[in-house]
Amino acid sequence: MSKAKKVKRSITKGRVYIRSSFNNTLITLTDMSGNVVAWSSSGNVGFKGSRKNTPYAAQLAANKVVKDGLDMGLGSIEVYISGPGQGKDSAVKVFQGSSIKVVGLKDITPHPHNGCKLKKRRRM
Repeated sequence: MSKAKKVKRSITKGRVYIRSSFNNTLITLTDMSGNVVAWSSSGNVGFKGSRKNTPYAAQLAANKVVKDGLDMGLGSIEVYISGPGQGKDSAVKVFQGSSIKVVGLKDITPHPHNGCKLKKRRRM
């Protein structure tokens, strides 16, 4: 039984979602309809433990996504950033320094407007 041949995708425009937490940085490349085309993370690149949340680890993860995108013929991207981590700035710089044109940059980190309701005060 032979394996099915993998079809090489071809996209010209895409979206990049950078999710940067205190522990890891996840970078996802999607086409314009939201289907995941390529992804990488600091852990996927080979970092473990507290080294995953460094800007250098996010930079290497972004390099991997850029390489995958260029193989598919990616021309322009919109970048969406989310999370409080420190790797998001270095990941954005990788995309801006590559031959892929960055069309838009948006921070979609959720901010609470008033927060959750506090617990009822303890009776004495």
